[in-house]
Amino acid sequence: MAALLSPTELKTAQDLLSAYDPAQPALANLAQHDGDLDASFEDLVADAAGTVAYGEEKKKLKQVFLKNLRQEICGNESFRTQVEKYNKKPGEAALLTGLIVGLIDLVTLPINPALAAVTVLWVLKLGIHTFCDYTEPAKAEEGDIP
Repeated sequence: MAALLSPTELKTAQDLLSAYDPAQPALANLAQHDGDLDASFEDLVADAAGTVAYGEEKKKLKQVFLKNLRQEICGNESFRTQVEKYNKKPGEAALLTGLIVGLIDLVTLPINPALAAVTVLWVLKLGIHTFCDYTEPAKAEEGDIP
């Protein structure tokens, strides 16, 4: 399942974040990937890690980063509260920017504003519960080698 922002959703995000310069690389990357949040996230993780990664290596780096990010945000009630507050008033630029800044402050991972912006848009697109369930690593089946 690919999480895609429609052209309208991408335009809305661009409008809401137009005054927040740190989010501009994320928006440019999303436009380059036609709103594909997963592909943008993958690119921005590799950029944030300062790694030139391709193919499976890039996908593995994304999965490891996503697993750690998920552990930090999915159990955090203050982040959930911020998401719910934004969902009650979608279109509030200050609330959206606050979510991005809040995510940066929350996590201990090396996360830049562009990566935080894509993560927040991904959470908002899917909903926090679906995002947390969707990004949960698959459980190893009995007999699998860890």
